[in-house]
Formats: sequence, C-alpha cells, structure tokens
Amino acid sequence: MKEFFEAIQSLFVDGLFLPFDALRALELESWTMANVINWLFMAIGFVAFLYWMKELKKFNDNNEENRDPKAHSFLKPD
Repeated sequence: MKEFFEAIQSLFVDGLFLPFDALRALELESWTMANVINWLFMAIGFVAFLYWMKELKKFNDNNEENRDPKAHSFLKPD
C-alpha cells in the first residue's frame, strides 16, 4: 500500500508539478515572462466580456425582452 501512495507522490512531484516549478524558477529571472499566462487569461476574459455586452446590446436594441415588472410569474403577487 505504501508503494501506491509513493507512486501518486511521484506522479505529482516529478510530473504534473513540473510546469509550476518552471514558472517558479522563471519568476526569479523575469517577472514579466512568468506572468504572461495571467495576462493572457485576463485578455481572454476581457474579450469575452466585450462580446457578451455586444450581444446584450443587440437584444436590447431589438426590444426582444419583456420589461413589464410582472413579466415573470414569480414576480406576480397572488
């Protein structure tokens, strides 16, 4: 049973965590290069946000939404 857990440890330490170890070493040399991945994710999120706002504006301009305060059944008083 001990060998099983040591194999799991070896998998993570020697294999799956290698990219994080490389980033940790890179951060000591160049902070900018180590954070390129973060900036990439932020740019993708910003582009997705702009696309979502454009789609919302398109539906708003077409007047497709029922804006009556009682439009939804859960808002109507019984």
